[in-house]
Amino acid sequence: MSTRWYPIYQRGNPQLRVFLPNFWMKLIRPTEEQPPNVVTFSVSMEMTKYDVRSYLEKIYKLPVVDVRTRIAMGETKRDQTYGYITKKDDVKLAYVTLPREESFVFPDFFSEKAEKQAKEEKSLDESKAGFRRFLDRNKKRPGTPGWFSI
Repeated sequence: MSTRWYPIYQRGNPQLRVFLPNFWMKLIRPTEEQPPNVVTFSVSMEMTKYDVRSYLEKIYKLPVVDVRTRIAMGETKRDQTYGYITKKDDVKLAYVTLPREESFVFPDFFSEKAEKQAKEEKSLDESKAGFRRFLDRNKKRPGTPGWFSI
């Protein structure tokens, strides 16, 4: 990724460029249950709550009531063989509150996969039930164990 810093002064009246900050936002699924009007984002560490608010209002035209941010510590892990410690990067989370009448539902991208899996489970249950009926039907046949009673 190229950096987006404003260029150093150059002689000869060069064309001015627009400054674009190195900000990014990623929508994430919340780990805890939240009200329907709260949306969770993973944001760049340099972003403040005012940057998040202006980003969403100016670019996406979302009405924002409140923004809360926190920094989640990265996971630390000790190597079993050599004993050195590794740590994942810290992550800044932004909790954006929309007006009460607005609600956000996290999109379900894998609905087709879930439907296919449910259909496979249904066919498996049907085949199990058919096998049980077959066993029950053949339980009382002469010459098979279970035909006679003691």
